[in-house]
Amino acid sequence: MGNVLKNIGNFAAITGIVICLIAGLIRLSGNSYFFGYEAITLFIGGIAFMVLGCLAKLSILERSREMMR
Repeated sequence: MGNVLKNIGNFAAITGIVICLIAGLIRLSGNSYFFGYEAITLFIGGIAFMVLGCLAKLSILERSREMMR
């Protein structure tokens, strides 16, 4: 289970960073929409993926800490 959470966390974090970068580049280019979605919506989605990655990693840390007791 730990490896699954680790992989989910890594994938979610990388995906979130990429989505946020894309949203930022869209806004810097002067556009507000990307395939019908507002850039801010993509940015918020990227933040959600990064939070998911952080929560998965936190769960791994908590489980390893419980095993040490």
